Amino acid sequence: MKGLLTLNRLSTDKIQDIIDEAVRFKNGKTVSYSGKTMATLFFENSTRTQYSFQMAMIKLGITPVSFNANASSLAKGESLYDTVKTFEALGVDGVIIRHSKDGYYRDLESVQIPVFNAGDGASDHPTQTLLDLMTIYEEFGRFDGLKVCIVGDIKHSRVAHGNAEIMKRLGMSVSVAGPDIWLDDTAPQTTVDKAIAECDVINLLRVQFERHKDSLAFDEAKYHALYGMTSDRAERMKEGAIIIHPAPINRGIEIADEVAECPKSRILKQMQNGVFVRMAVLSMVLEGQL
Repeated sequence: MKGLLTLNRLSTDKIQDIIDEAVRFKNGKTVSYSGKTMATLFFENSTRTQYSFQMAMIKLGITPVSFNANASSLAKGESLYDTVKTFEALGVDGVIIRHSKDGYYRDLESVQIPVFNAGDGASDHPTQTLLDLMTIYEEFGRFDGLKVCIVGDIKHSRVAHGNAEIMKRLGMSVSVAGPDIWLDDTAPQTTVDKAIAECDVINLLRVQFERHKDSLAFDEAKYHALYGMTSDRAERMKEGAIIIHPAPINRGIEIADEVAECPKSRILKQMQNGVFVRMAVLSMVLEGQL
């Protein structure tokens, strides 16, 4: 299947190629795919990923087509496969899909147009990983030897699972921290306070209250005190270290309001880089380079 489904199928050299191409777009490279059309099929809510893909398409001259799941034939029982085949028949040149099912793209093997994974279940979010890597690469100029700690709900996070796998392949030392009930075997466990003293990158995750509201063993203030990036913790971070977060952020929970845009935060830069990463991915697929 054409497109970008997971980074696990790509070599580290190819991952670096995508980052390098994204940097070139950020530095002013232009191409045009006028006449091309792609559809964004989001079965879960999204702001940054959906509109970042749309902005990337506009910058590349691709016409974006938005899909409203709530007003579609899904309500009549249409499957994901038939929805995608419908857009294929309508003549779009690719589809960008976010879906709650892990590995949803395995049901789309016969689809002939490129499929771009904008997040599947709790498994993977390849373009988020790429924009995180681009942000880190711009900061440090390398990956090998860097230490990163992913903090929060590891078990249910596609960002955590996708990032940890690729970061380790690129030579980064990865650890995780957070409430015991949210940790798994993704990476060795540590504490937040140990991580901020040792790590080059603190990768915060959003607390997914919509998943856990009835089963949380702590309230928002307690989470912030135990695991959040407070002002005190930010001040104690390793010199030169940075904070990243896939967003949306819960201010005052996983990150203090005054820390969210502090000099160590790269959260807004990640959003900016997301456009260029997605431009690179879309362009490289259309050019047969992915």
